[in-house]
Amino acid sequence: MDGPMVGILGILVMFAVLFIFRLPAAFTMMLVGFLGVAYMTSFKAALGMIGPDLWNIFSNYGLTVIPMFILVGEFVHYGGYNNSLYYATYRWFGHYRGGLAITTIMACAAFSAISGSNTATAATMSSVAIPEMKKYGYHPILNAGSVAAGATLGVLIPPSIVLVVYGLYTGQSIGKLFFGNVIPSVILTLLIAATVLCICFRHPQWGPKGPKSSWTERMKALPEIVDILLLFAIIMYALFTGVVTATEAAAASCALGLAICLVRRKLSWKGFVESITGTLRISCMVFMILAGATIFGRFLAVTRLPFEAASMISALALPHWMLFWLILACYIVGGCVMDALAFLLISLPIFYPLVTQLGYDPIWFGQVVCIVTTMGSIMPPIGICCYVVAAMAPGIPLRTVFRGGLYYMPAYIISIAILMASPYWTVLVLSNLVP
Repeated sequence: MDGPMVGILGILVMFAVLFIFRLPAAFTMMLVGFLGVAYMTSFKAALGMIGPDLWNIFSNYGLTVIPMFILVGEFVHYGGYNNSLYYATYRWFGHYRGGLAITTIMACAAFSAISGSNTATAATMSSVAIPEMKKYGYHPILNAGSVAAGATLGVLIPPSIVLVVYGLYTGQSIGKLFFGNVIPSVILTLLIAATVLCICFRHPQWGPKGPKSSWTERMKALPEIVDILLLFAIIMYALFTGVVTATEAAAASCALGLAICLVRRKLSWKGFVESITGTLRISCMVFMILAGATIFGRFLAVTRLPFEAASMISALALPHWMLFWLILACYIVGGCVMDALAFLLISLPIFYPLVTQLGYDPIWFGQVVCIVTTMGSIMPPIGICCYVVAAMAPGIPLRTVFRGGLYYMPAYIISIAILMASPYWTVLVLSNLVP
């Protein structure tokens, strides 16, 4: 059996193990990747090859941004800013039909901009928003769907861990990726909010109006939002001006986030310890996925499947845009069955060289891939955000959560279409300003 066929067989085996044995994606990639390398070379050669690869990955100084950005999100979470964000946005939007769902989406966007994690956002906002929407008579489909869709913004809005990993893997500037992501994330957030209005227009009883807040109540709710906006603005300005690197910005955000929580007396000792524990847990999960993807990527490289696939696709007598859409279709399917980060790391060795060969900008491609892969977070059969929401809301069945998430698919499709139609004005106009 030649190398590329072994690679294809390895991919099929990996998906079979994922579905049959329900093994986590990280361990599945490690197991299949190591056995594949051992089959193609030898057991001893596999050990000698993979060890240095893992060392080179985890000794990379750039990876320190991941736990630090996660840590600032945990500080904000255990400091209770999630409740403050929700309360403030509710005061401004809760009196509209579907306003509570829009409040949830805006609060998810604000919280995820700091946490950078879709699962953390899903878990946090489920416990905060779902009981409130249930109290005001919101339909379970709109209730759960808005939380699941809003939580996906954690992958898109800076500091996105997926964008950080993409930048480190491809050698692109993380600052450029963050600023290039501003307009796409705003577009998707607004489209998801508009979807709520469309759902409520068709099903008015699904999202009844809440009580209208006075202007005094609205203004009183703003100060704590200012804390979050100030934190986000300082870090983004520092990256934009080149005053600090991405790693330094991550460290500064931790210090600033902790200082804000302490000055406001929002973070207890217990909350601090839980922040550290949560950061360790999430960081270990991300690093295990990186390790698994590294081993599996080495296996694919040994089989030469990425190079053969790239050569075969580029040899097709098709326009560049059609080839690009074929690549995106692979990301959509992959995002449905695997964690977005895991599939991104598996697929980049195959598709990134091809995309650059076709002449597409790597910064722009990173934004498109982020939107496409995060669609999988609310799509069957994996849909990690849907599983988190269903776990946090026992009264809402998983199928109802998935039904609610599917209502937001047009928002993703339109966002991708806008990015495809105007790469410069949606991504590059801001990313090119970063030194």
